[in-house]
Amino acid sequence: MTPDDALTALRALAEPGRAEQMAAYHKQNRDVIGIPNPAINELTKTWRQSLDVPTRVELADALWQTDIFEARITAAKLLTQARLRPDDHAAWNLIQSWVPDFDSWAIADHACMAGQKRLVADPTRLDTVEGWTTSPHMWTRRAALVITLPWTKQNNPKPADLAARDRILGWAATYVTDPEWFIQKAVAWWLRDLSKHDPTRTRAFLATHGDTLKPFARKEAAKYL
Repeated sequence: MTPDDALTALRALAEPGRAEQMAAYHKQNRDVIGIPNPAINELTKTWRQSLDVPTRVELADALWQTDIFEARITAAKLLTQARLRPDDHAAWNLIQSWVPDFDSWAIADHACMAGQKRLVADPTRLDTVEGWTTSPHMWTRRAALVITLPWTKQNNPKPADLAARDRILGWAATYVTDPEWFIQKAVAWWLRDLSKHDPTRTRAFLATHGDTLKPFARKEAAKYL
C-alpha cells in the first residue's frame, strides 16, 4: 500500500458536492475530497486488519504530510487501536509530531483519539502531555485535555487513575482564565464527561474555579450535575 494507492482509494469515496459543504463547515483552506466519515471508517478498518503496524505508521506519516483534510483524518484512524504489537513507540512518536500542526478541531480530535489509546497503554506519557499545557499554540494546549479524556470515564478507577485525574484537573485549573473559546470548551468537555463518573470532583472544581470560567463553559461543565 503506497501513499498514492491510499489517496486513490480515498478519492474513489468522494461524493459529488460534499467537498464544498465540508470545507465550509470545517472552515478548511486545505484540500477537501468530500468523503463521509463512515466510509473512511470502513476503509481504515480494512487497512488496520491487512497492514502491519510499521507499515501503518509509515502510511499514516505520508498521508498526514499531504495536508489533505480526509488524508489527515485517515492517518489518525490508521493508528486508533488499543493494542499495537509488537511496539507502539513509533506510533506514539508520530502522533506527538502532529500536535504542532493542529489547526482544525476535527483533525485534532481524530488525532487525539489515536493518542488516547497510546496514553492508556502507557500512562507515563502524561509527562509529555503536561508540557503541552504551557504551549503558546492554542491547539496544543487544547490537545492536552482532549487526549486525556479516558481519565474522565473510568467507573472503577485505581489509585493511579485517580492521581492522574487530579493531575489533569490541575492542568484544567490553569486554563480557566484562558480567553480562547476552544480552551474554555475543552475544560467544559472534560468536566462534563467527568461529572458522569465522578460528580464529587467535578463539583469541587466548579466550586473553586467555576466563577472564573466563561458562563457557557460553566453551564456545559455542570450539564449532568
